[in-house]
Amino acid sequence: MPPLNQLVFERPIYALEDRLTDLEQEDDPSPELRSEIRDLRLEINQKRREIFSELDAWQITQVARHPERPQTLDYLELVFDEFVELHGDRAYRDDPSMLTGLGTIDSLKVLFVGQHKGRSIKEREKHNYGMAHPEGYRKALGKMRMAAKFGLPIVCFIDTPGAFPGIEAEERGQAYNIAYNLREISKLDTPIVCVVIGEGGSGGALGIGIGDHIAMLEYAYYSVISPEGCAGILWKHVQFREDAAKALKFTSDNLLRLGVVDEVIPEPLGAAHRNHRQMAMTLKASLIDAIRQLLEFSSDELLDRRYEKFRRLGMFEETTASDSDSDADS
Repeated sequence: MPPLNQLVFERPIYALEDRLTDLEQEDDPSPELRSEIRDLRLEINQKRREIFSELDAWQITQVARHPERPQTLDYLELVFDEFVELHGDRAYRDDPSMLTGLGTIDSLKVLFVGQHKGRSIKEREKHNYGMAHPEGYRKALGKMRMAAKFGLPIVCFIDTPGAFPGIEAEERGQAYNIAYNLREISKLDTPIVCVVIGEGGSGGALGIGIGDHIAMLEYAYYSVISPEGCAGILWKHVQFREDAAKALKFTSDNLLRLGVVDEVIPEPLGAAHRNHRQMAMTLKASLIDAIRQLLEFSSDELLDRRYEKFRRLGMFEETTASDSDSDADS
């Protein structure tokens, strides 16, 4: 029986793995069979490498949303040596979609903020599918301010389709709280490392995405809007989501080239959902390296670098029609 969460483009890999499983069930394999098993393992790795090196933007979106992809709670267990959760926004309620707490990574004490989606229906409902309410953003900012007060670096994990768009969230100031976070987080005089681990959707991601070092996993995406939302606006139908995904340029290679992110963290062969532990170890090494580099800067240097970093985003050059004509003539 094929795995329930098998992506279409992964089927050739699963077919080879099923064949390998059948061969490995032999109690006393012959030398020829053992050789065939070795060759098949090499073929599986090669097939994974071929498929995942040629994914288009929509396929990467599917990988970023994979139900078995490691999420924030998985990384808290695998990456952090210690973690104590902190609750509440001191105004309305505790938002379970936004997790905050004090943690330790290889002797480095940090303040953690991250969105969690959940896997089972019950868990997803509890965490609202990773879509934070205004109180979630207040909670995040309050804990980040505490970190700045005590000189703790901040680590943010981004994994959300977007901020919760419900009426009650708007009534409680969703847009205001996200905008307020952008301003206030930019002024915190402590190192901030942000990592997009899955989906980086719109203002919901930006509400905790202001950092000195911004990284994303290889098969994550970071975008102003989802492919489905973009297709609905531009083409009036979700069937054009693949065209929208391509046009948005939201994959890790594009964003690194455009200077939106500072680092692309490689995923295991076959993506993170294939090997949670290996992905966690790679992520941990990246976090330790980034934090230690940022700790070498003074508070003033951090703020100056952060200001310049975000001022550079969106810069472009204008040319006139005559400039274009002269370039063509030359």
